Amino acid sequence: MRFRFKAIKQNGERYEGTKDSSDKLSLYAELKLEGDTLISAEELGVKKNVFMRYLSGLLEKVPMHQRIIFSKNLGSMIDAGLALSRALSVLERQVRKGKFRNIIVNINQEIKKGQTLSQAARLYPDVFSKLFVSMVKAGEESGNLSSSLKIVGEQMDSTYKLKKKVRGAMIYPSLILLVMIIIGVLMLIYVVPNITATFRDLNVELPFATRVIIGVSDFVKNNIIITLIIVAVLAVAFYLISLTKRGKRGYDYILLKMPLISPLVKEVNAARSARTLSSLLSSGVPFAEAVLITSEVIQNSYFRDVLNEARLVVEKGEPISSVFLRRTDLFPIFVGEMMSVGEETGRLPDMLLEVANYYENSVDQKTKDMSTIIEPFLMIIIGIAVGFFAVSMITPIYSVMDTI
Repeated sequence: MRFRFKAIKQNGERYEGTKDSSDKLSLYAELKLEGDTLISAEELGVKKNVFMRYLSGLLEKVPMHQRIIFSKNLGSMIDAGLALSRALSVLERQVRKGKFRNIIVNINQEIKKGQTLSQAARLYPDVFSKLFVSMVKAGEESGNLSSSLKIVGEQMDSTYKLKKKVRGAMIYPSLILLVMIIIGVLMLIYVVPNITATFRDLNVELPFATRVIIGVSDFVKNNIIITLIIVAVLAVAFYLISLTKRGKRGYDYILLKMPLISPLVKEVNAARSARTLSSLLSSGVPFAEAVLITSEVIQNSYFRDVLNEARLVVEKGEPISSVFLRRTDLFPIFVGEMMSVGEETGRLPDMLLEVANYYENSVDQKTKDMSTIIEPFLMIIIGIAVGFFAVSMITPIYSVMDTI
């Protein structure tokens, strides 16, 4: 988008101009690199660019891998003796363009003004999570910022890899189900009408299942636009329901009850909880705050409830392991036992890290075996669908043969 702006040069001279930039923040950063200071900016052609600006905001997000590299590299450079401002300047040059580069530029400017890294990062909650900010703040207070940055980088990296593995495991069954749906729709539109014409010529009484299939086929074939609208409305309705508290709760409950998915969900949440809590405690974040932040990181509401309960227990001075040992319906008993050992020996962060590594390796193996495990179930589902269709269409033909 194009902006008309007013700025001040280094020598104090004021000037006006127009410039293309993705947003005002980016414009400010670009002028700052030239040594100028932005005073005001007005977007040109706002009415024409509203949709494109909204679309750009959705699409231009900072990828997780960039945030991981930023944390690890910044921690390494600080550990090597570079000043924070100089390390950020190096990272500016590594990220050549885009939103993230502008954010790094602005953070560096805030650092030069006397702000801390955690205070500057807090200005960009869509890029730097509360987990990141809290760990950096703890590192600043303890004088071990480089270590905190490395730990949060490893934590984000492990979480990112875990999420990719789970998503990758679900691609195969999702594709199979999608192909089944497409084939089913094509049969309803092209195959069933031909068979229906034969049944009408024979003038035979059709079973209920056959009448259902024919009815659906006739509706889909004669009302394609309406069918598409119904599908779209149902999809939007499902999405909106999933955003509500009850809808999210119901979705979480279904995941916990699905035969093959449930063990994977429990181990994924156990791994994320253990690694996040370990990272926070290792960085020096207070115990109650660490549990609170961990509960915000976990997406499944049932596991979040356990962590919220654990936070209340910790505030009362009771051992956190007691909660996890009671809730073995969600967290495997190994989690509670290892936490208990960690509390007794004073090595809770280390024990939690062991738990995280164990379940991440377990999830890795299960996701590799997922296609092999789930294939028989998919074959059963396909067999039931094909069998229902075949019986519904063949039964009337046998009835006609019996009358001859």
